[in-house]
Amino acid sequence: MGSVSVQQMADRVAALMEERLRMRGAGLAEKLRRGGRALPRRIRAEAELLAAAAEKAHVPKLLMQLDHERVAAAYDACVRYLAPLGRGARVRGYVLDVAAASGLALVVTAALVVGVLVWRGFL
Repeated sequence: MGSVSVQQMADRVAALMEERLRMRGAGLAEKLRRGGRALPRRIRAEAELLAAAAEKAHVPKLLMQLDHERVAAAYDACVRYLAPLGRGARVRGYVLDVAAASGLALVVTAALVVGVLVWRGFL
């Protein structure tokens, strides 16, 4: 794996982040700095590893020190997470989150009403 392929991996992840999550920036490192909190912790760590590897790949001595299998695994994890995220999946996730929160609020409210009715002796 050469420096070009490591840089291509970083560019692909950066493009997916811009396309799927609307993160702006010049490269992967800047996109992570600006909006990395939108990613889960594990994926953010993998993307940071990939960004660091892309920076090190420019120096031939540091390129030889990279764990190429680990970089490839980080790339695969990032692409696996970012590829299926489309607008429909994000909207569906948001709707499910709102429905779950509303359902929980209804259950808690009903339990409190029943508890007050039992406490007051009406049930």
